[in-house]
Amino acid sequence: MNRWYRYRAWLLLGVPAAFLADFGYLASRVWIEAGRNEARPAAVIVVFGAAEYRGRPSPVLRGRLDRALELYRRGLAGIIITTGGPGGDPDFTEAGVARNYLVAHGVPPESILVEDESASTSQTILDVVEIMSRHGMRTCLVVSDGYHLFRIKRHMRSKGIEAYGVPREVRVVMPVGLRVWATVKQVLGYMLWRIGVLL
Repeated sequence: MNRWYRYRAWLLLGVPAAFLADFGYLASRVWIEAGRNEARPAAVIVVFGAAEYRGRPSPVLRGRLDRALELYRRGLAGIIITTGGPGGDPDFTEAGVARNYLVAHGVPPESILVEDESASTSQTILDVVEIMSRHGMRTCLVVSDGYHLFRIKRHMRSKGIEAYGVPREVRVVMPVGLRVWATVKQVLGYMLWRIGVLL
């Protein structure tokens, strides 16, 4: 009986402790990689979608696109993939709005590939990996908000794509509370993906 109680006590204390240790480690990696710019030559630049307002990019999406333009103009990649479905907008998709913005800023239409059906990070990654595979691409620069990059890079690498993170420039610093919440969401998303739950 004493052995059973010791075993149960280990479960009640050990499992949560292991979870918290893993969570803390992952949170530190998300936080560190959020500020790391890994820009280098690659086959393609992948811009993860964000909100658009009736055909115009939101400030977040515009920040991501401006970062992609910077990488493109530096010659680090000659192709850009824009991503993101309609998000409830019957007339526009995030990817389509992003494409129009890039074309308006001098990127030739033939240099842009569009993934305009995804509604989640995991679906975007799967669709982008398929596009890249069709074009024989194995490396990419991923442009998104910094806290988003840890999960994206690991998911893409699990599919055989070498992904390097480039966070968008943040002109207004996010309050610490929001940064912590964003980190927590990404850690939980990564942990769920690790056990086969796609978000």
